[in-house]
Amino acid sequence: MPIKAIVMLVYMAMIIVIGILGVRKTRSFSDFFLGGRNIGPWMTAFTYGAAYFSAVLFIGFAGKIGWGFGYSSLWIALGNTFLGVLGVWWFLGPRIKRMSDEYGVHTMAEFFEKRYDSRFLKLFSSIAIFVFFIPYSAAVFMGLSYLFKSNFNIDYTVALVFMGVFTAVYLVLGGYKSMTMIDVVFGMIMIVGVLILFWSTVDKGGGLSSMTATLSSLHPKLTEWIGPPGAWPLFCLVFLTSVAPFAMPQLVQKFYAIRDQRSIRVGMVSSTVFAVLITGVAYFTGATARLFLSPANTPNAFSNGKPIFDALMPELITHVIPASLSILILLLILAASQSTLAALILISSSAVVKDVYAGFIHREASDQQLMLLMRLSSGFFVFLSVVLAYLKPATIVAILGISWGAIGSVFLGPFVWGLISTRVNKVGGVSSSVLGLTTCLVLYVMGLSSPEAGTIGMMVSLVVNPVFSFLKQG
Repeated sequence: MPIKAIVMLVYMAMIIVIGILGVRKTRSFSDFFLGGRNIGPWMTAFTYGAAYFSAVLFIGFAGKIGWGFGYSSLWIALGNTFLGVLGVWWFLGPRIKRMSDEYGVHTMAEFFEKRYDSRFLKLFSSIAIFVFFIPYSAAVFMGLSYLFKSNFNIDYTVALVFMGVFTAVYLVLGGYKSMTMIDVVFGMIMIVGVLILFWSTVDKGGGLSSMTATLSSLHPKLTEWIGPPGAWPLFCLVFLTSVAPFAMPQLVQKFYAIRDQRSIRVGMVSSTVFAVLITGVAYFTGATARLFLSPANTPNAFSNGKPIFDALMPELITHVIPASLSILILLLILAASQSTLAALILISSSAVVKDVYAGFIHREASDQQLMLLMRLSSGFFVFLSVVLAYLKPATIVAILGISWGAIGSVFLGPFVWGLISTRVNKVGGVSSSVLGLTTCLVLYVMGLSSPEAGTIGMMVSLVVNPVFSFLKQG
């Protein structure tokens, strides 16, 4: 049996075993969804980073954005690290933990109900999570399927179905506790993998100075501060992927589950170091893809001479990584993606089960009923995501852009202002969520790119809450 297949079987067996161990520690809804609110700093740091960065980063963004923007795509890596990770942990982390404990809430939708006294906002945000996390999960599944197709020559559909079944099985077993235990292993795999990817890329390219000179000869702006597409598209990408984490439910959940305030301070440093390493290597290798890929030597990455953006990074990885080490890169992206999928599925299932079912339909539902429904809805969510990934409605970047933009537009204004100010009210919270999402979707339908529509929608959400709250007070 080929070494890749053996390593993959060992990897999957390990995850299933950890999932089974997680079942034994899962006795309540709080255990299943938040690990009993007793997750330590290192586990939280790894699970935050692994949930943030996935195949969407390595396959979609590093490929398309790196190819188009060159070295200036590294601005996104800096934004993700110092805003999306350090900024969230330092500025919001302690507030999230304190207010979640004070209100006794499990989800962001429950926080909205308590903070704004609005059942409408609870329902609206719950529906938004389920609807817009499906394309996000589909984008991750698409990236993984492209990767398996390049590495194992497996048909895209077969790879997609396999990944969907495997993800559903291991998550349904143990919930958040299993996920955090697995994420520590995932994080270590990711660190080793990106170091190998960076070393192999630089070695194959003949050194940094040689690679930079060659890239500049292909297009001078590929090595300048702002790449060929220009400053506004680059700003939108930085804003979308770096500011949205301030209110992304699957990332905020980590602070609900963390043990205490001290754990936040410890986890902040380790998660920031992890982020700069992962994102820096991803965007750097994506920016250098032009040096290694062409229609002649990698025909699977091009169609009629034009790049197939979602196929660039899988082809680059197989081209620059020594065969003996390629399995580690496969595990790198698989590990990152599994964690992201687990986080998305947990949050989406909780939106249906905890926020809608227990919040509006059956308020006296028992813990056992909620856990059973969480497991069932998790499987259903995976099914919907796999179906959408099979249809491949757009590139990974476009799909993720509208997903993050929509969720950010719904949550950013009411969540951030609700944490930091006592003066915002129900009118401001509801208006910022509804108008932010409406702006995002209308602009997207009118033809703006998903990162642009998402960025503007998120800005509207942030501005509307304090303005409308002030007008109501007046």
